[in-house]
Parts: sequence; structure tokens; C-alpha cells
Amino acid sequence: MQTDPSQLPNSLEARDRRALVHGLTNLAQHLTVGPKIIESGQGVWVTDNEGKTYIEGMSGLWCISLGYGQERLITACEQQMRKLAYYHLTNHKAHPAAIELADKLLAIAPVPMSHVWFANSGSESADCAARLCWYYWNAVGKPQKRKFLSHDKAYHGNTVASASLTGTAYAHDGFNLPLDGFLHVATPHYIAAAKSGESEQQFVGRLLADLETRILDEGPETIAAFFTEPVMAAGGVIVPPQGYFAGVQKIMKKYDILLVVDEVVTAFGRTGEMFGTTRMALMPDMIITAKGLTSAYIPMSALLLNARVFDAMVDYSDMLGIFGLTLTYSGHPVAAAVASEAIAIYEDLSLADRTKTLEPVLLDGLRQRLASHPNVGDIRGVGLLAGVQLVARRDPFTPFDPAARFGAKIATFAEANGLIVRAIGDTIAICPPLVITEAEIGLLIERLSCAIELATAELSTC
Repeated sequence: MQTDPSQLPNSLEARDRRALVHGLTNLAQHLTVGPKIIESGQGVWVTDNEGKTYIEGMSGLWCISLGYGQERLITACEQQMRKLAYYHLTNHKAHPAAIELADKLLAIAPVPMSHVWFANSGSESADCAARLCWYYWNAVGKPQKRKFLSHDKAYHGNTVASASLTGTAYAHDGFNLPLDGFLHVATPHYIAAAKSGESEQQFVGRLLADLETRILDEGPETIAAFFTEPVMAAGGVIVPPQGYFAGVQKIMKKYDILLVVDEVVTAFGRTGEMFGTTRMALMPDMIITAKGLTSAYIPMSALLLNARVFDAMVDYSDMLGIFGLTLTYSGHPVAAAVASEAIAIYEDLSLADRTKTLEPVLLDGLRQRLASHPNVGDIRGVGLLAGVQLVARRDPFTPFDPAARFGAKIATFAEANGLIVRAIGDTIAICPPLVITEAEIGLLIERLSCAIELATAELSTC
């Protein structure tokens, strides 16, 4: 498919016209080539329909934390299907699998939690969290607290409410989103957003001052909750600077705003702790989990609520006569059984501790190999979650022209070399299964380094 630039809208600037042509051409190429067909997996490896193997460096979509071929999860699924393939949690009904899983989650919660609400995906749980924030504030007589705060570049899901919480243009443009009252504040990404000469401490102070000003401008009495991620995974593996979360929590407490922590990516050992909440010293009112909850072997998510929120909800539901939030598959017994077994595996293999041990293997290994590269501007992460940011120049920090899609080129070269990673703009995201070995981490680093060299060699000939 060829696109004639003369047929594009005249209002487009020349650079934008070139970028749009490139984008349309790229779309046409994808439609012509078709998808990569993955047929099987074992451990951290997947195999396509042509027999080629790849290190799955992204755990699928940040989710298959225990790798492929976990027989204990397969067995748990089969046994539960034979025993009770389905039952619901409405009209005063329950089943042992959901009760057992809720008890396990409350037992391992990083801060005191009271009850668990089950859904089918991280997006659904974020959506339910937003609704329950509204429910809570109505219950305590403050119905005007309806607005939500989240970060630019945050990713909280793709349902209507969770996509509104998400702070990326692609989740909004063309979808009439975000909804009114879903507000976004600056991304806590020091290297990309600090002013010239601004120290990290000064950067944090500026962001916190701007956050408080935004709350005062909107009216604290109108803000329901602040949604945040311990590490902004899909935003580019952004680790907030020291002191940022402590300051955020002081502001939330000062203005009586609920704190909702989205642990869809960071829970269950990913950061070197069972929960990223612990790693970042957070004290949330709600915690959203999914992905690693079942190691993606079956869809499920869980929203943990503290006693403050839950108790008010119970009283309000008694007054209304019904609790009007339910899902057909909430707490599905097969998913619950798989999730309970996944948690048992995390604990039996001490995977959070193992991840903490492997953190320097991955991050120091990436730095030793890539930190001196002229087009590598930053290497960051926690646990087995890393981001390698590519730049046109390191000093001063100069991003590539987005139209060049440099990160995407590196991801393509990596895939050709047997490594699947994800380009988030010009940040290469790395999120391997927690069962990866040191030798496999070394191979991942080697293949990524090769891809970066190939992409920069191509750049130098353009």
C-alpha cells in the first residue's frame, strides 16, 4: 500500500505528514506480513509455527511469571474443573476455592486488608476500584468526591473507566476519553522531565508542589482517589525518585483522598518483594492485582480493600438494600484454584527472594554491557523488571524523533535474533518470567545488545 503525501490534510506540518505516511506504510506492512504465530512454550522459551525458539523477555504481556509448562497449575485447573467447574458469588453464595484464595491474599497482603473483590482482568479490577471509591464516598456522606488523579503515561487498563485513568493518548484518542473528572498529573520520571540543573530532590519537590496545587485548584472536596503504580511498567518502566511516594501519601492524607495502588504488573515477586507496595513503602486503601495472580494460566484479578472502605460499603449496602456490583465470573472456582496454587509456588520456590538475588544480575549486567553506548540514555528497574531507554544524544538528553521508531527497530532486530522484548516508545521493556536462570539472563542481555548494535549501525548509514 502506497500513500501519496499530497492526499494528506493540508493542515499537517511537513514533519507530521512524513510521520503519518510512515505510520500508514508501517500498518500496511504489518497487514501484509501478518502476526507471529506462537505455538508452544516451556520455561522462559516459546516456539513459533516455523520451529524457531525465542526467550520470552516480556512474560507475554508482563504476566506469565512462572513460565510455561507449570504442571502444578495444570493439575490444579483439571482437578477443580472436575470438582466444581463453575459457581458464582452472588445472592449469598460462595465456594471453597474463592474462600481459600481470599484468605491467602489477605494473609500475604503487604498492608492490613479486610476483604477481596474478584474480577477477570486488571482493567476490570481498576474499573471496580473506581466504582467502589465513588460508593465509599457516597456511603460516608461526601458524594461530591468524584474526581480521580493518576499519572501521565500511567497504564491502568482498557475498560472505559480504567482507560480514562490511563494517561496515554492511544487509550483516549478516537474513543472520547478520558471521561470528565479523570485528571492526570506529571510523570515522576526524573531523567526525562527534570529541568536543567534541577536535582532529583528538587524535581520531587516541584512535582509534589504541582500535585498539591492541582488538588487545591480542583477542590480537595471533589477528589475521590489517587491511582498509582509502584513502577510505571507500560509507561516505560519508570521508577519514581526517592521521596516521591512519601510526599504523595502525605498529601493524600492531608486532603482525605483514597490511595489505590495498581499492582497488576508488580505483585507476586516481580520487584523482589511479594508486592511492589512493600518495595515502595506504600500504604494504600486498595490494591489491584492480576497477571501474576494466576501466572496468566487463566484470567483472574483481585482487588484488596481495607477495613475503612469495606465497613462503610457494608453499612451503605444495608441502607440501599443491595450491593449492586457483581460479575458472572467473579471468583471463578477454576481460576481461584489456579491462583491459590500459583501463590503456593511463589512461596515454595521463594521467588520474591530469588528475584531480589537476580536483580543485580539483570540490571548490573545491562549496565555493564550497555551503559557506555552513545544511544543508551538510561537503564532502570527493580527486581526482574527493567527498561533500557534509547536516546539520540546522551548529553544533553535528546530523544529520538518518534517518527524514526528506533525502539521498535531494536525490538524487531531482537525478535529476529530469538528474543521477544517490547518497545515503549524508545524504551525497551524487559520483564522475563521469574523462573529465568542466570545463564538465560546472560543470553537475554547478549541478544538485546546485538539488536541495539544492529539498529545503531543502520542508523549511522541513513
